[in-house]
Amino acid sequence: MKFGGSSVGDAEMMERVAAIVDDALQRSPLVVLSAMGKTTNALFRCAEAAASGDRRLALRESRGVFERHRKVAATLLPQGLPAELDGVLTKRQAELELLLKGVALLRELTPRTMDAIASFGERLSTEIFTTYLVERGVSVSLLDAREVMRTDAHFGEARPQPAAIRERVQELLVPQLGPGRVVVTQGYIGATENGVTTTLGRGGSDHSASLFAAALEASELQIWTDVEGVLTCDPSIVPDAIPIAELSFAEAAELAVFGAKVLHPATIQPAVEAGILVTVRKTRNPEGRFTSVRATVLRTKPVLALASRGGITVLTVSSTRMLAQSGFLARLFELFGRHDVSVDLIATAEVSVSLTVEADVPLAPLLEELHDFARVTVVEGRAIVAVVGEDLRNTPGISGRLFKSLADVNVEMISMGANEINLSMVVKESDAPRALRGLHAAIMEGAG
Repeated sequence: MKFGGSSVGDAEMMERVAAIVDDALQRSPLVVLSAMGKTTNALFRCAEAAASGDRRLALRESRGVFERHRKVAATLLPQGLPAELDGVLTKRQAELELLLKGVALLRELTPRTMDAIASFGERLSTEIFTTYLVERGVSVSLLDAREVMRTDAHFGEARPQPAAIRERVQELLVPQLGPGRVVVTQGYIGATENGVTTTLGRGGSDHSASLFAAALEASELQIWTDVEGVLTCDPSIVPDAIPIAELSFAEAAELAVFGAKVLHPATIQPAVEAGILVTVRKTRNPEGRFTSVRATVLRTKPVLALASRGGITVLTVSSTRMLAQSGFLARLFELFGRHDVSVDLIATAEVSVSLTVEADVPLAPLLEELHDFARVTVVEGRAIVAVVGEDLRNTPGISGRLFKSLADVNVEMISMGANEINLSMVVKESDAPRALRGLHAAIMEGAG
């Protein structure tokens, strides 16, 4: 059971999480917690202030972090903080302040030190939550994730070592699990073989939970968040978006690539590869709808969902040399590779190729070389709108229904994915919300 930052953001949410854990006691839950919401960003600010030499600001920010955690703990434990927890919080604060003073003195913030500083968020949330479960009479133990989550030394985005993790899980974690008992541990953080603290980067807590699930051969990996699963569209744009009951891993991956933020498939891949059911659930409504993600899903018709990503630039490369000439595209993409420019969508014509890249990509050196053998037009301020669903290509009438819904939107580029589950379109960024609402209405009409 993995709970993200929004799920443990304050005392009320921690109480909700504890109630959810209570209901799962007979399933021998391993509870993986993120840092309390906004804590990791605050720790990054502390570190950056220290690196700039502003020791006073760094310490003031760090004290704010601990004041917030003590306030949450005091609300959860109205009889007063147990001496053990009070001592742990005091010790952790001293450790963090010592690190920050060292950074400020040297005015140097290495990735290794940044990982050590960033780890405090998860360590604090788990200490407080574990103490709260004890006060509720739950049989619980706290396991430092750094004892089992073995990684390499690529600080900031450490690469887990599954074989070593499985061995450590079997040795240190399995003996503590059992019906009626809970083990609490941290997401996001790990350690090298020598015990040096690391972090797993973006989606690190989901990744931690997935690796733990695979090592335990768990019956289910539950990702608890602030929405009822993966929705058919971003609810801030389409208020009537609904949860999708089941997604294949491939569908979830496509949605994430094109802008869906609830789940990053790479982080849950260890569990999916191990054949473990993954469910995405809402902490504030544990009995509500949720999404199940499996390696494959059998269904009679496509379940369609939408995603969108703005900040896109379209490059159109035109040259008569493309006509009946082999090797043109190879030369073109060799240039993109050499300049480390990643391409999302591609569409070709007789004498031109259109490609999309992220808006923040430094294009000047690439364009200079492209101009040596082709004409290039650059159009900024665009968005990709993606329609995702299994067997999309083989569903009669679906394209007509979708494009009819875009009658008042200018679609500038169309790309059918290399697989059969993604149809992507490029529109002006300002038109993307209108396109999403029209497409969603068409999808819901077809679903009915």
